Amino acid sequence: MSMHAFALLATAAAPAQKIGQHAPSTPGIGGALVGLILVLGLILGMAWLLKRMPGAGLGIRPSDQLRVVSMLSVGTKERVMVIEVGKQQLLIGVTAGGITALHTLPEPLVVAPAPTMPNFAELLAKRLRRES
Repeated sequence: MSMHAFALLATAAAPAQKIGQHAPSTPGIGGALVGLILVLGLILGMAWLLKRMPGAGLGIRPSDQLRVVSMLSVGTKERVMVIEVGKQQLLIGVTAGGITALHTLPEPLVVAPAPTMPNFAELLAKRLRRES
């Protein structure tokens, strides 16, 4: 027998391989559920982050020319606000129906400095030291 015929017989005698046996299997219902939960978590996380960032979704940035100096709630939907426009301060009334200018302040209100937020890394380090 020739070498070529022997190779053909050896190939024919080998068990046939199944087509697609090395292809990756599709994920089961558990894998699909985990993927869905991860995507929903990412969407909720991004929504929370956008809500916390001032003016992030609207393209609005804080202005130096217009800002709220002070605000007092006088009802469920009614507020009295002092706003600063340029170098002038106005007392306005804000209701569900509209905004009304109540008074122009002759002298600006003294604005208390905004409380600074503590450093998160410092707070975490203190908390971890206290618990250990």
